[in-house]
Amino acid sequence: MTRVLVVDDEPQIVRALRINLKARGYEVDAAPDGRTALDLAARRHPDVILLDLGLPDMDGTEVIRGLRGWLTVPIIVLSARQESDDKVEALDVGADDYVTKPFGMAELLARLRAAVRRSAPVEEAAVVRTDAFSVDLAAKRVERNGADVRLTPTEWHILELLVRNAGRLVSQQQLLQEVWGPSYAKETNYLRVYMAQLRRKLEDDPSHPRYLITAPGIGYRFEA
Repeated sequence: MTRVLVVDDEPQIVRALRINLKARGYEVDAAPDGRTALDLAARRHPDVILLDLGLPDMDGTEVIRGLRGWLTVPIIVLSARQESDDKVEALDVGADDYVTKPFGMAELLARLRAAVRRSAPVEEAAVVRTDAFSVDLAAKRVERNGADVRLTPTEWHILELLVRNAGRLVSQQQLLQEVWGPSYAKETNYLRVYMAQLRRKLEDDPSHPRYLITAPGIGYRFEA
């Protein structure tokens, strides 16, 4: 069974999550604060963590930092905070996804299933396939409709980062720093330009992308 650790100090949310998760065959542990969460994670070895940022004893980002020192399982943030800076910080310190409260249970469960599927290590030489194109990470090659797609080095670097983090939100700051360097951390217009170019080359309908998804003000996600 997949074990889920729910970290939230709102009893009604914990109760709703416990009922819905157990009904679908998950094992559920719950923690009302950060210290209990860190202790339970060490003792119970969860497969995925649902974490509120507004905890009574410490900020949720501190919990993420503590977990990421030794734990690699998916962390999905649940928070009423809607500022993009809070979302970016959570993603930058190691969260895999961010769901804003109030949330729909069906969407959250779908995100949780996707996070669990992605938690298995990806082979370095894997070829990632979509219905429209394939990405060969080892050969640094993209193919669409049986033909090679010519990408610039920058386009490839962006695509590779997104594909290697498939299903996870990658923040604008992380993309900018890894592709262009630390001094470009605020040049979000660069990303808009290059993402538009990638969509023109890879998406069937660039104005309604299916694979290269934007989280406005936060970052981008690749969905296979």
